[in-house]
Amino acid sequence: MSTVPRDVPSFMSVRQVAEYLNINEKKIYALVSEGKIPGTKITGKWTFPRELVDRWMLESSHGGLLTDRLVVAGSDDPLLYRLVIALAARIQAHGLVSYTPTGTRLGLALLNAHRADVCGIHWGPSDESHLRHPALISQYPMHRNWVLIHGFQREQGLIVSPRQMQESTQVESLLSQPLRWAMRQEGAGAQRFLLETLSRYGVDANQLKATGTAGSEREAAAQVAMGQADIAPGARSVASEYGLGFVSTGWESFDFALNHGIYFRRLFQQLLETLKAPETRALAEELGGYNLDRAGQLVWSHEE
Repeated sequence: MSTVPRDVPSFMSVRQVAEYLNINEKKIYALVSEGKIPGTKITGKWTFPRELVDRWMLESSHGGLLTDRLVVAGSDDPLLYRLVIALAARIQAHGLVSYTPTGTRLGLALLNAHRADVCGIHWGPSDESHLRHPALISQYPMHRNWVLIHGFQREQGLIVSPRQMQESTQVESLLSQPLRWAMRQEGAGAQRFLLETLSRYGVDANQLKATGTAGSEREAAAQVAMGQADIAPGARSVASEYGLGFVSTGWESFDFALNHGIYFRRLFQQLLETLKAPETRALAEELGGYNLDRAGQLVWSHEE
């Protein structure tokens, strides 16, 4: 049975949330300015969803009551998927770790709404990630309480059917042909990388023959493998999984965005330990297109 009083609304004002938490309104404004309490501004006034305030209180109490859970969202990646599976097998029923590949933008929205604990992101060339990734997450109100942890670098490019690889392995040639494309959704890092590649070659994305939109890199690769498309944007490791051809267009950084409190959570630390393990390096070499030299390093925090 719920213990929430009936007169407490689902969406509270500053005064109401102050009364709900039994603290003064000035403290609420301070928490908002620090990005610590979940709220949103509507027509100039702050509104606080009671459900998210309750979740925030649970997470803040004595290290968090949900420390036996880790929900990873964001970008799709074969190596990360295998790490999550390995960690789940390791902890058994002592905790829950799950991975839902939603694409970079949606993953960040879920992180901002406290629906996910960690978000995997990639947004353009690796040598610009130190600028692009902080700029990207700064668009979300809760980012001031986040940190960015480097996962790995990976090779990004074009996933191509074996038949098409026999005809051409040049980017310019592939872009000029009337191929069937499995495109990614808006807000996906792979789609962002593709659009920048097209721009370098002077190709309009609207000129490409899109057969549909894939919600993840693996779904895009599956469409190519099943003969539903000839080509798709994605990472080398995804092409390797499906036995497809790959033409590189550059390298990118795959980083983790998360609340700084989540960083110290046992499950996240175990995920980083798994990422740095020798077995993971061997797997990365087998899949191809990875560099794990800086795995686990802090690359950005709001305090810096």
